[in-house]
Amino acid sequence: MTDQRRPRRRGQGELEAQVLSALREADGPTTAGWVQERLGGGLAYTTVVTILTRLMAKGAVTRERAGRSFAWTPAADEAGLAARRMRKVLDAESDREAVLASFVTGLDADDERLLRGLLDRAKGDASAGAGGHDAREADEAGEGED
Repeated sequence: MTDQRRPRRRGQGELEAQVLSALREADGPTTAGWVQERLGGGLAYTTVVTILTRLMAKGAVTRERAGRSFAWTPAADEAGLAARRMRKVLDAESDREAVLASFVTGLDADDERLLRGLLDRAKGDASAGAGGHDAREADEAGEGED
């Protein structure tokens, strides 16, 4: 009797996560063929290209021409991608205040302290630049001293 069990079905987003993980392991922009080899498991080249194209539509990867093909690069690290997903969820809701309030009240004490510290730091960074141009902005605008 032969074993005709089907391979385990991947969870939603699992293949995208595997493709992103493979891209992060690359030394630089890489091809879909390289990703396919890295993932192994008999994954079709066209499936890898489809996943990369979907990830590009989501803003998770970028691509550049490499001969007749493309070289793919992650658009952000894992933290940046998680932040992008959080913003997307927030943007989809009509009552942003309620969503943020619910999120904040669900934080444990350590995460709440961390968030407060990050907000204070961001507030300090914003107020430091509120008094006018900093030297870099003036230089970029051509307003530097001659």
